[in-house]
Amino acid sequence: MRKLVSALVLAFLALPALAQNTCDSQAADKKLAGAAKTSFLKKCNATAASWAQSGCEAKAAEKKLAGAAKTSFTKKCVRDAATGASAPASAPT
Repeated sequence: MRKLVSALVLAFLALPALAQNTCDSQAADKKLAGAAKTSFLKKCNATAASWAQSGCEAKAAEKKLAGAAKTSFTKKCVRDAATGASAPASAPT
């Protein structure tokens, strides 16, 4: 069960970087331009950020973090997910 949760969290963390490419390609497929493209990308990327936030909060809960430690961890996790960075594979959980 723990491995499944970890795999899901990693998938959520990868979403923002993938979503940017997906959002851009979806906008291109729809032939959006100008304000319509900007609006679409804003909504699409916000949805991806929401998924990353959820994944990071789940990972913080798995680590049993609370208070300032949870807030700090979640902020860094979301920021890393947005830039495509990830923790080393050998990092302890």
